[in-house]
Amino acid sequence: MPDSATMDTATAKAKKRKSPAGVATNDLVFSSYVGTNDEVFPFVLSLYVAKGSTVADVTYGKGVFWRKVHADSYKLLATDLSSGVDCRNLPYQADSIDCVVFDPPYMHTPGGSAHANHQNYENYYRNNKALSERKYHEAVLDLYFTAAAEAWRVLRPGGAYIVKCQDEVCANVQRLTHVEIINEYARRGFVAEDLFVVVRNGRPGVSRLLKQAHARKSHSYFLVFLKPRGRKRWAGLHSTARLEVQETPKVRSACVGPGVRTRTLFP
Repeated sequence: MPDSATMDTATAKAKKRKSPAGVATNDLVFSSYVGTNDEVFPFVLSLYVAKGSTVADVTYGKGVFWRKVHADSYKLLATDLSSGVDCRNLPYQADSIDCVVFDPPYMHTPGGSAHANHQNYENYYRNNKALSERKYHEAVLDLYFTAAAEAWRVLRPGGAYIVKCQDEVCANVQRLTHVEIINEYARRGFVAEDLFVVVRNGRPGVSRLLKQAHARKSHSYFLVFLKPRGRKRWAGLHSTARLEVQETPKVRSACVGPGVRTRTLFP
């Protein structure tokens, strides 16, 4: 049995122990949501892009991602092919951008109306032979990979590269696009820091079905990559620098240069 001196020493050590900081909560950003891109995108920003950052959305289109982002959160540089700016040849200096957002066409079209409601490569890049010598899914990947090289150039060390993608079945072959992108980007030096799954509302269908060979895709991904800054690991944004996001009932966590348009953002 320990003597009183030993017990007193143990008690003193116990009193010196600090209680863990923080509070218990489930008010968190989760890795999967049922909802739409514009509902989920602010959650991605809230973890990886500080307020006031310069963000280059190089495939801006109609600005769908930004519909629920507050007006004064970021300096947005909005470009796309329609504004005369190719995502593989950006009008920005090296190491000058805090975050690049990339949402290219992520499916090839086999013809007809099979992918009429999807972001398909051929619909946006009809002259794809001039853009890539590859075809079909390989042409889609080639766009992801060549755009990544330019994103690496313009991103500052520690900057975030947010990439939207979706897997597809091409010529009856399962292509896990998000895995192919992660592996290639890692080879190029990017750090795969996070992955968000966006599960669509409702149940997708097909117009004609003879035999189902693969699971029907009903989800897509936001992939978050970081351009490394030495060996320092990502520790999160300072609390005062985080974008505040108010979750709405529509979104629920799924526990399952030239041509540059500078504009403000509205919630």
